Parts: sequence; C-alpha cells; structure tokens
Amino acid sequence: MTALADILRKQIKTTGPMTLAQYMSACLLHPDHGYYTTQDALGVDGDFTTSPEISQMFGEVIGLCVAQAWMDQDAPERFALVELGPGRGTLIADVMRATLQVPGFHSAADLHLVEASDRMRRLQAAALPAHKPIWHDTVESLPDDLPVFVIANEFFDALPIRQFQRDPNGWREVVVGIGPDGELQRGLSDAAPIDALNHRLDDTRPGALVETCVHGTAVVDTLARRIASQGGMAVIIDYGGWRSDGDTFQAVRAHRPVDPFTEPGRADLTAHVDFEALARAALIAGCAASQLTDQGVFLERLGITPRAQSLAKGLSGPALEAHVAAHRRLTHPDEMGSLFKVLGLYPGTESPPPGLDP
Repeated sequence: MTALADILRKQIKTTGPMTLAQYMSACLLHPDHGYYTTQDALGVDGDFTTSPEISQMFGEVIGLCVAQAWMDQDAPERFALVELGPGRGTLIADVMRATLQVPGFHSAADLHLVEASDRMRRLQAAALPAHKPIWHDTVESLPDDLPVFVIANEFFDALPIRQFQRDPNGWREVVVGIGPDGELQRGLSDAAPIDALNHRLDDTRPGALVETCVHGTAVVDTLARRIASQGGMAVIIDYGGWRSDGDTFQAVRAHRPVDPFTEPGRADLTAHVDFEALARAALIAGCAASQLTDQGVFLERLGITPRAQSLAKGLSGPALEAHVAAHRRLTHPDEMGSLFKVLGLYPGTESPPPGLDP
C-alpha cells in the first residue's frame, strides 16, 4: 500500500465511501502523493506512450490542421493557441515547428497551456524555449476576448468519472470503501432515481453500467461558448466511443493494466471518453460539432502518409523500420487508428476543422 492509501482510508472512515470521481481526483492530483505530482508517466520508461511521443508526424499534421482552420476563418490577427494537458510539450513543439512557415501564424498566436502540475509545466517550458507560453490551471481562465484554437489529445480520458449501475429501483452509484480486509475496494450505494440519467433508461436494463464525466462536459461548455462567440475551433482526440456503455475505468503502470485500488497514486487512471456527451454539451452551448471520426482516417485526410514517405527517404535500417512501425501504430485500424476517435468543435457559421466532416 501507499501513503495515499492510508490517507484515503482515514478519510473514508471519517466521512464514508467516496465516489469514483473523488477517488480518481485524489489519486491523480493529490499535491504530495498524486500520480501527476510524483510519477514520470510518459515514454518507454514510463507507464504509457501518447501519439506525439510515437512520431513527430502526429504533431506536424495536427499543426497544419490548426493553421488551415485559422486561415479558413480569415486568419485573425490575434488568437489563442491552446493545448489541454500538454504532457512534456512534445505535441505543441511539433505544432509550432510545422507552422513556422505559415505566413502570419506565429505572430498572431498567443500560446496558452492548460496544465495544473508544476512539474509538467517545467518540462513544457524546456520543450518550448523559443516561445512564451501562458499557463492555466483550468480552461475558465483562458481568454474570452480572442478566437481560441484548441488541441486536446488524451486530455478527457484522465478526467474523473462517476459510475452508475442500473437497478429496478433506479441507479446505484459505484463508490470506493474499505473491505473486510481493511483494503480499498469498490462498493455500491443504495438505489435511487437519478433525473440526469433518465435518458439512459430506454437503452439500458437492470445491471447495466454507465459512466458520466461532469468535468468533461463542463470543459466543453466553456470552450464551446468561447468558440461560438469569438471564433476558433477545437480538435479533441481520445479513446472512447459515441455513448458510455459498461465499465471502462482502468489503471496502467509500466504499460500494463493493474488493479486501480492496490497502489493509489502510483498508476495512471483513465476511462473511455463519451463523445456523445461532449458533442451534446457543445451543441447546447451554441457550438457545432463534427462527426466522430477514427484517428487513422483523420490523420490520412491530413496527409500523414505523404509526410511519412517524405521522411522515409532519409532513413534506412532500424530507423526506417521504427518509422514505418510508428506510422502503422498511429493509423492502422488494428492499432490506434480506430481505437482513438476525433471530434471537432467549431462555429456553426464555419466549416469543421480540416480532416473532419460536419
């Protein structure tokens, strides 16, 4: 067990079982013992690898997507270029390099990074020595008087979720409590009607489990209102599907699944993204949403294969093999190409971001 496990057990003994969202928040963001505070998560030596870390091509074509969207909206003289959860800064660094030759893009862009971890901010600053990013703890403090062009790659999957199991008498919430052996474990609350889940009564039966993420819909609401009123767009890339269906809560350590309750604070906790909920939140806020698109299809539309072929000309041997494998991993349906999805948000008066259909 971990120091955080002791803290959580004491809290539960005092206040009772906690929601899964409360548990995730503590495990990921505790100031002294949280995962993002203490662990080196990314890369081969970390717990997981994201698309920007697999190949520079990913960030390059995303950068050109953003630049084209900026030009399609008449190239505003000043805008906020935003990344949510920038990791080590690899993606946004590749974006900035790929757009260096786009006339007027860099001089118009104010770079904003939404990152709560001081440790990660230091890594991002090191990756962006030629730029002057402005950091934010949350999206609420992003500019509300500029067009916002937003990139969110594997951001929403780490936001805290709640789980609810359908019951003949309503819904029972999944909670985290203390088992007979004194260890942390899942439990269920008493059944009760929940108005916010009435729309799921038609497509579920008793025993079915659904997940909700109010943090995610709140983020989209904030971004969508800015996009609808000031212009811009958002590209959301993550793993998930159109509607929550079943238990997707998971923990990963050293690239392998682990029990999420065994060593809280030492494993990455995520859940699949419910893109339908995000799209609905955007529409309610007055913003348009694109069709949900496989990552592989999106990247191919943006020209990742010609870029891969261009880069391959200067490679041979193991370097070429690694390059080909990276392209396959990002785009092939049996790998990240269909597991990851892309949703675009944009003003209803404009076209969707390049690579996405309305």
